[in-house]
Amino acid sequence: MKFKMIIAIVQDVKTDLVINAARENGATGCTVITSARGEGLTPAKTFLGLTVEGQRDLVLMMVEEHLSRHILEAISTAAGFEAEPGTGIAVTIDLEDAVGFSSQIKTIEQEIESEI
Repeated sequence: MKFKMIIAIVQDVKTDLVINAARENGATGCTVITSARGEGLTPAKTFLGLTVEGQRDLVLMMVEEHLSRHILEAISTAAGFEAEPGTGIAVTIDLEDAVGFSSQIKTIEQEIESEI
C-alpha cells in the first residue's frame, strides 16, 4: 500500500477544522505540533520583539495515496486557504516506505461494522 504525507501549516484557530475535514474524508489520525512560527510574504509585526500574529500549528497526516488529493482539497476548503490570505498552506509528500500503520488502515470489514 502506498502512502502520502499531508503537511498543513494552519492558524491555531483553524486546526480543529482541518482535523475534522481530514477525518471526514478518510484520514485516520494526525500529529499536531503546536506553536510553530513562520513568515510569509509580509514580515510579521512585532511589539518589543514578540510577534503580534497568532500562532500556527503543524498538522501531519499519513494517508493512503488514493485519498490524499481529496483530503487535501477538503482541508483547504474547510480552513479557507484560498479564500483568506495567511490562513494556512498544505502540501503532500510521497512516502517511500512506512511501518506501524496496519492498525490505522480501515479495512472493508471495519467500514461495514461502523455503518451497522
